[in-house]
Formats: sequence, structure tokens, C-alpha cells
Amino acid sequence: MTTVTATPLAMTKKQRRELEVIARSTSMGHRKVVQAKALLLAADGVGTNEVARRCHTTNDSVRAWRRRFEAEGVDGVGRIAPGRGRTSWLRDGTVAAVVHDTLHELPDDGSTHWTTRRMARRFGIGKDTVARIWRDHNLKPWKVETFKLSTDPHFEEKLVDVVGLYLNPPERAVVFSFDEKTQVQALDRTQPSLPMKPGRGGTMTHDYKRHGTTDLFAAMNVATGEVLYDTRRSHTAADVLRFFKLIDLHVPKHLEVHVVLDNLSAHKAPPVATWLADPKRARWHLHFTPTSSSWLNLVERWFGELTERRLRRGVFTSVPDLINAIETWTEHWNDDPQPFIWHKTAQEIIKKVRRGRASLTRVKSATRH
Repeated sequence: MTTVTATPLAMTKKQRRELEVIARSTSMGHRKVVQAKALLLAADGVGTNEVARRCHTTNDSVRAWRRRFEAEGVDGVGRIAPGRGRTSWLRDGTVAAVVHDTLHELPDDGSTHWTTRRMARRFGIGKDTVARIWRDHNLKPWKVETFKLSTDPHFEEKLVDVVGLYLNPPERAVVFSFDEKTQVQALDRTQPSLPMKPGRGGTMTHDYKRHGTTDLFAAMNVATGEVLYDTRRSHTAADVLRFFKLIDLHVPKHLEVHVVLDNLSAHKAPPVATWLADPKRARWHLHFTPTSSSWLNLVERWFGELTERRLRRGVFTSVPDLINAIETWTEHWNDDPQPFIWHKTAQEIIKKVRRGRASLTRVKSATRH
């Protein structure tokens, strides 16, 4: 029980909540966490001597923390005053040199990136020091992100068309995002998996037995999130045409049909083109995404959900077993579909892509390739 022996430190409810978050933190600096705990005790009216005892510090420190909080609020918690604190033992320029070499140099052995130990040997410092420098400068040489800028000469035109459908769909129409997830494998693990238990996640063998594949066709209603689907042994033009006919059956005749899809040759093959050219299909409109722009097709997001939540950890002893799992999961999805909302405007994306192309051009010029 806390005994009130001093005038409580005044603070707002918001400041108390912020201090409580800091005091519970396991990742913030020790100095900051201790000061937050001390200030919370002071706010409860605990005397300075008792606060110092509980926080293993001195009375003068507690008084200084109180004064700084009264003057600066939560922003002053854990801050080191200019000229105070430990002086760095690193030689002048070491931090700048580590940052420079991390960004602009490669190890002599031809490695693609630095490790803390290799960088530490280069400068005669500890690996933890290198890690701290990287953390302070937000450098992560062990990480790499993939990208691909579209080379489609009509990129901006197609982008505006597709994004316009997402953000401002036409009236009396249904907009679908369509694609195939090809070669979905029926994988069976070589040994039984162990169940999850407290302190340990579930396990599964890294190797597996293959029992065949199927191709999944899916068209997601952009407005509702509901998915039309079918599984096929292949993804030829005949398979695409069969699925388009399935879509046509599910859309009321008085509504237009807009389909966002990629540039796969089967999507433009003669059987498909002939069927679409029939006056009976005048309500059909295909909107092709730019090349190398699968991120623009919303159904890819749904494929990601299916893969992560059902397929990646699944065990399937046959293709029919796999197909049944896909159908069951999708039917449950359609019981309560969740549409994926597109937020970025075409102009925002175009500006970002133009910056990316300019950066890529500078890199090519600097590296001569």
C-alpha cells in the first residue's frame, strides 16, 4: 500500500498514461524507465526519500526529475542535459566512418553486405558498438526489399484506368479483380507436426511430399469482397473462357461487368476475344494492369490471405484434398467477405514511381550498368 507523505506531483491523465507506458517498457533506455517510475510514485504522493529508495537513486536526482517534469513534461523524461552523461570513448570520426562504409563500401571478401562482427574488426571496436551505431542511424544492412518498376509504355494510362475503377466505380456495374494462382501444390509433410504449447510454437518438417497441383481461378467483387472461384488442371485460354462464362452467369443481366486483370496471353487469346466480341457481351469491359504491376490487382491481396491462413501450414494428401480445403476456406470467407479498400490516388502513385525511376537512373549512371 502506498503511503502519502508528500505533496503529489501534479500531472494530467494523459501524462500519467504516457509515463505508465514508459515505466512498463522493456525496450526503452533504463534511465527513462526509472525516471518514469519515480515520477509516478511522486504523483501518488510518495515522499522523496522513499522514491529514491525504491528507485535506487538519490534524493537530489528525484528532486531534479520532478523539476524537469514540471518544466518540460513527459518530453523531459530520460533526457540527458547538454554536457552531462558519459563521454564516448570512440575516436573522433569513428561513427561517421562506420556509417559511410556501411552505406558506400563492401567487405573485402566480396560479401554483399556487412555484419556487425566484420565491421567491428574493420574499425577495432565491439560488435555491440556497431549494432548501436546502426540502430542510432536506422541502418539495416542485413535487410533487402524487392521492387520492380514497370517498363510498360502505357503505364500511367493503365494505372489511371484501374485506380479510377477502385476509387470511383461506375454506376450499375460490378467491378471484379481477377487472376489465377497457378501450380498450387498439394504438399504432405514427411512426419507428423507437433502441436503448439505454452512457450513454443507448433512445428512442421521442412521437407514434404508432393501430390500434384491445381490452378485456382478467382474474381473478387471489389465492392463487397465476395470471391467467385474455380479450380482447373490448367490455365489455358479455354480455362479462362470457362471462368469468364461463370462470372457472366453470376452477374445480373442489367449490370455492366468490369474486370481488372493482367496481360497473360491466355486472357487475350482468340477464343476469349471472339466470345467478348459477341454483341451479347457488350456489357463486358476488360482493364489490363501495366506489366510488372501485380500489386495493382486487388485479388492478389486475397490470394495472400488464402496462402497465409490456409495453404502455407496445410497438409494435403491429394489434389482433391487440396481443392476441398480451398473451397471450404473460400466459402467461409464469402459468408462474411471483407473488401480490400484502395486508398492511394493514381497521381500519388505516379509521383512515387517517377521518383523511383529517377533514382534508378542515377544509380545506373553511377554504376555504369
